[in-house]
Amino acid sequence: MDSIDATNAIDAQRNDRHESEDVLRVLQALKKNPEMTQRDLARMVGISLGKANFILKALIQKGLVKTHNFKNSSNKKAYLYVLTPWGIEEKARITYRFLKRKMQEYEQLEEQIRVLRREVGEIEPVSKTETGSNR
Repeated sequence: MDSIDATNAIDAQRNDRHESEDVLRVLQALKKNPEMTQRDLARMVGISLGKANFILKALIQKGLVKTHNFKNSSNKKAYLYVLTPWGIEEKARITYRFLKRKMQEYEQLEEQIRVLRREVGEIEPVSKTETGSNR
């Protein structure tokens, strides 16, 4: 595999992670408030309205979310987005994978911090202002 293929593979993996994080955040938000609009959902999750719509359509198509029409307080048609039993199970699976990945990232970060602290400890400070101390 050349460097371009490797870079593309890494980028695709990162995009998959971000997509699954977005899906998880959408599922979490819908679980808390199934009556929210797509605009509110997008704002709450921190994604564009178009992406919220895209994710919702995919979740509905996969059978993870069901929609029900209802009249909201201003007499407009609105939707209720309800997680199906399979959607609740899938949310739990995604949450588990997300937690597992974050724990691995945390452990790697802890190791990087230990290495950096050792490196910093090996360097003699040149002046008090560099270290931020007033010894």
